[in-house]
Amino acid sequence: MPKYDAVVIGAGNGGLAAACRMALAGKKTLLIERHNLPGGCASSFRRGRFEFETALHELCEWGTAEKFGACRQTVVDDFGVDLKGHIVPENFRVITTASDGKTKIDATLPCGQQPFIDAMEKYVPGCRKSIEDFFKIGTEFHEAGDYSLSVNGKTDPAYMQEHYPNFLRLGSYPIDKVFNAMKMPKLAQDIMGTYWGYLDVAADKLSFLQYTNMVWLYVTYGAWIPDKTSHELTTGMLESFRKHGGETWFNCSATKILFDDEKAVCGVETTCGTVETKHILCNANPTMVYANMCPPEVVPERMVKLHNAREYSARMFVVYIGLDKSAEELGLHDYSVFMPESADSVREYQSGKTIKDNYNMVSVCYNTVNPDFSPPGTCVVSLTTTFSGDDWANVDEEDYFKTKNMMANRLIDRFEEKLGVTIRPYIEEIEVATPWTMCNFVNTPQGSAYGYELSGWDSMMPRMMMMGTEFPVKGLKFVGASSIRGDGYNSAIFSGNTLARKTLSEMKEEEEG
Repeated sequence: MPKYDAVVIGAGNGGLAAACRMALAGKKTLLIERHNLPGGCASSFRRGRFEFETALHELCEWGTAEKFGACRQTVVDDFGVDLKGHIVPENFRVITTASDGKTKIDATLPCGQQPFIDAMEKYVPGCRKSIEDFFKIGTEFHEAGDYSLSVNGKTDPAYMQEHYPNFLRLGSYPIDKVFNAMKMPKLAQDIMGTYWGYLDVAADKLSFLQYTNMVWLYVTYGAWIPDKTSHELTTGMLESFRKHGGETWFNCSATKILFDDEKAVCGVETTCGTVETKHILCNANPTMVYANMCPPEVVPERMVKLHNAREYSARMFVVYIGLDKSAEELGLHDYSVFMPESADSVREYQSGKTIKDNYNMVSVCYNTVNPDFSPPGTCVVSLTTTFSGDDWANVDEEDYFKTKNMMANRLIDRFEEKLGVTIRPYIEEIEVATPWTMCNFVNTPQGSAYGYELSGWDSMMPRMMMMGTEFPVKGLKFVGASSIRGDGYNSAIFSGNTLARKTLSEMKEEEEG
């Protein structure tokens, strides 16, 4: 039976980051992936002459060569992955109706804190101070997060209270309560809340810490996309892993985790054979792993209760469109446009529970940032919506294609209406992914590629602060979207990197006796 220092199950962003960190430390590491290529959602596929980005809209915390973000430092500096890419010039455009049900919003927000603040003051006169305060708090939150990562989550409460009081005071409140306390005008709140769709948690439940950290990073460092889709990012990490001695088994599924008499991990059964290890970093959903791969007696009752109490997050629906005219010819100038029915995130979240009510959407036109994303004279557009409930489970198999085509047509109609463009006559290739698609290819419950919903008691701060007790099964840790940081490419990478470091620390303690 082959023996490894560590086994990583799943080659998504979190698994790849964990595998790279273990291999860099000189540990004999095996990476198991049931698909025939790495990446999970961080990949691409072809239809005709078009290559489509599976999921990535934009990568957070990347930055530039002059101003590195932490994600870029990890991937480029630490793992040695050489990537070319493109900075997205603006944070977003939002077209919607304000929460008052009357005021029309069409706002484009630039990158950089000062330009962003100036633009917000232009759209909502009198909001400047509240937006400035928002970014000051965001800076404190970011520094507190860096401190937590530097000590592997073993934070000193006294140090936190002295240096990052707002992190502790405000972190667990939802954004609507904190925005109101900051006396931010309601129209400014409507615009500032735009990114809620990236987390799929409404403002009355969305952690202010989680949201502020994300917006602060996007505005401060700008957004970034790889030149050759996110598949270039994940294949780059795979090459780094192999370069440093890592071993990979593709087309191989982990079927059972093995435990010794002390209920500690001792191996993994796979479709390619059984291996011995004391440490597993698992890029899969914990609920599924505990239920299907672990004997009941090794899983503490509190973990069963915890995962039963959690809600699955966004179920993904995406329309991928290859157009036989350029973005310029079609009048497409924006990279990312949010088009919710209204700026009332609570209402939009509720409407996302059913297929018949969901009209929320964000569009991305990759060619506006990367002109060579598709062949000359063409462009690629993706239209994405998320579901906050499992209504697709109510679709009968015989109605599946009719239902998904109805939903795709709805999004195309809204795209043309909101942006005042015509794209239907120029569609050369089109593909539609539903939550069923995500279940099939990414093996996520209900198609929830985001893992568990980051809201209230289960938001990022509680997860990070409980890192020491989140993984009570000795030798088993979870990385990726369902782990300590929640969803997002950069969050998945950080979770893999952080928990691999924690595993290395435990290995050192074991060696020292």
